[in-house]
Amino acid sequence: MVKSDLINCMSMIWKKKSIKKSENLRTNKNCSQQAIDYDSYSFTFIEWLKYSFYAVGILSLTSYVFYKSVIIFFVLLPFCFLYPKLKKKELIVEKKRRLLIEFKEAVMILSSLLNAGYSLENSVKEALVELRLLYVKDNLIIKEFEYICQLIYMNISVERAFDDLAYRSHCEDIRSFAKVLRIAKRSGGELESIIAHTVSVIGDKVRIKEEIITMTAAKRFEQKVMNILPLLIVLYIDFSSPGFFNIMYTTIIGRMCMSVGLTVYLLAIYISKRLLNIEV
Repeated sequence: MVKSDLINCMSMIWKKKSIKKSENLRTNKNCSQQAIDYDSYSFTFIEWLKYSFYAVGILSLTSYVFYKSVIIFFVLLPFCFLYPKLKKKELIVEKKRRLLIEFKEAVMILSSLLNAGYSLENSVKEALVELRLLYVKDNLIIKEFEYICQLIYMNISVERAFDDLAYRSHCEDIRSFAKVLRIAKRSGGELESIIAHTVSVIGDKVRIKEEIITMTAAKRFEQKVMNILPLLIVLYIDFSSPGFFNIMYTTIIGRMCMSVGLTVYLLAIYISKRLLNIEV
């Protein structure tokens, strides 16, 4: 009797250690390298140099057109190295957009596999195989599904794996899918039909977003042209008629007018970007 109790006690201790080891594997160095936080972006040194030099070029053009002053250029030069931080926001938005488009394709494959009779865990594994045929190796969704499969292998539930992706993605559509998946799995309802409906809603929303981006692509190009056009006009007049703008650079009133013009110019760029940033 004592011997059997001792065996049971040792068995329980071994199980607890195994569970603890399984949970620790989630924070393993190899896994953490694959877990991407989509609300952050790390520049390589080459990228940082590229965007910094781009900002220096824009600053040199702007300081020449509006002030023709080397002093103004060097005073504002340190701010050029803050431009990569502003650019980072655009890159994060673009990264989330790519993830959402790829996620839509992935959950459509997942839904079709569930309808074919696969279990949820096997559907995720088979979906990874299909995604490897559909995308190149380094795509975001392939990395994410590889990470989800690793978590499943470590006995972490599929719902928790998708919750983790939803948390890191900071994307409302992925969060909605993870929430529906968790509720459907817990309630024991018709998982296939619930997920199929959710996938349909997400697909429609992503398709509308992409259509808006396609429809406004010409306007976005026009916006970029119009942003640079005022500077080119001033440069053309300045080079074709030397001294035409001298009064704007040599008098206090002229410099004040150019400063007001620069403020209005920057405000117009900001408003045009906001107008073309349509949320669904």
